[in-house]
Amino acid sequence: MTTDEIKDLFKEKQIQKIKIAGFDIDGILRGKYISADKFFSAIENGLGFCDVIFGWDSNDQLYDQPTITGWDTGYPDLLAKIDLNTCRVIPWEPDTALFLLDYYQNDEQPLDVSPRQLLQKVVQKANDMGFQPFMSAEYEYFIFNETPHSLHEKGFKGMNSLSPGWFGYSVLRASAASNLVHAIIDGMREYNVELEGIHTETGPGVYETAIRYDTALNAADKAGLFKTGFKEIAAKQGLVATFMAKWSPKYPGCGGHLHQSLWDVEGNTNLFAHESERTGMSETMKHYIAGQIAAMPDMMALICPTINSYKRTVPGAWAPTNASWGIENRTAALRAILGLSPKSRRVEYRLAGADANPHIAMAASLAAGLYGIEHQLDAGEPFNGNAYEAPEGRFESLPRSLEEATVRLKHSEIARACLGDAFVDHFVITREWEISEFRRAITDWELKRYFEII
Repeated sequence: MTTDEIKDLFKEKQIQKIKIAGFDIDGILRGKYISADKFFSAIENGLGFCDVIFGWDSNDQLYDQPTITGWDTGYPDLLAKIDLNTCRVIPWEPDTALFLLDYYQNDEQPLDVSPRQLLQKVVQKANDMGFQPFMSAEYEYFIFNETPHSLHEKGFKGMNSLSPGWFGYSVLRASAASNLVHAIIDGMREYNVELEGIHTETGPGVYETAIRYDTALNAADKAGLFKTGFKEIAAKQGLVATFMAKWSPKYPGCGGHLHQSLWDVEGNTNLFAHESERTGMSETMKHYIAGQIAAMPDMMALICPTINSYKRTVPGAWAPTNASWGIENRTAALRAILGLSPKSRRVEYRLAGADANPHIAMAASLAAGLYGIEHQLDAGEPFNGNAYEAPEGRFESLPRSLEEATVRLKHSEIARACLGDAFVDHFVITREWEISEFRRAITDWELKRYFEII
């Protein structure tokens, strides 16, 4: 959009407030409201935004190692630029527009550790190779009749779910919650985050939502905005939603599966479809899968970035435990979907959970697929049975903890080749911090097990 088009939109929609925001390393949308004068000045010159958003964790605790910033640098401002093409009027704040930010080391050099710009770099590589990547995210999440205050007062125990019981694909449950469901469907459509479907999943108060596919950067933006937007809409109805990978051992985890395909640069032809066979996979698709399989163990920390992520990736929990693939096989890490037509041929990257940063997860999985194409890697034969019980040696096992995954990433040549040393080094430091914070914590399990009896 041009500045004049923005001004016309503001006049038409009676925009009085402007919100600018960018995604941090954990996928959290960090931003602020600014005046119209500040906004239009920033269109021309950019604006300052404190670089501490890349120097602290999801709880605003400063990293104990210097990354791109720290006490030694004084936490200065980054140069932030507004992406006018991300303009959205917020339906649940009807006089407010939102724009996403990109961050720069200087006027021309994108910030190496910015997740959104990491994805932009990988997409540009795909374009240079003759591909236009299309992607989408589908999220599972639990909803509670709680507020942030009530959650903390309860110590996150005895929480009241939106609905009781295990009732997947329930028309009854979704209709009973139609005030929320309709608000999500209608609000997201107006927010330019079109949904393909929403339904209850298996467990109390759990839903799944599929976001309509788009080009990769737009898909990641929409995924991140959906998570924040859903929480904003829910809060207005006295509800809280969690996208953490597994909030209770009693219930399934929350997936954040990524659907992916490569088209020609113009976006006219799906290059995953075999040229002559109606249901066939192209060599491009096979090499893409092979690259993702080869890189998955090394890149797992990028896809499963929290301590909690690894409570989901256990046998029988609808999340993979090995770097496997199969055709229409939901026990595998990669599910090749042939679809009803060549246009719908795609890969479902099932390792990703709802807690993943969508920009990082899409960048890493796309870069791995492109690596497979570049090096003409062979994925082997698809696995047709239960991938959890695949013969020993058939597939490489995935790391079982964030600590193991972070070590793999730190020493990974393929991750560094795909994403660059600067980003990998920074991300590793952030995960090492996450691990050290967890090591200092005393869990309820430890208290119950050891407090009295030991």
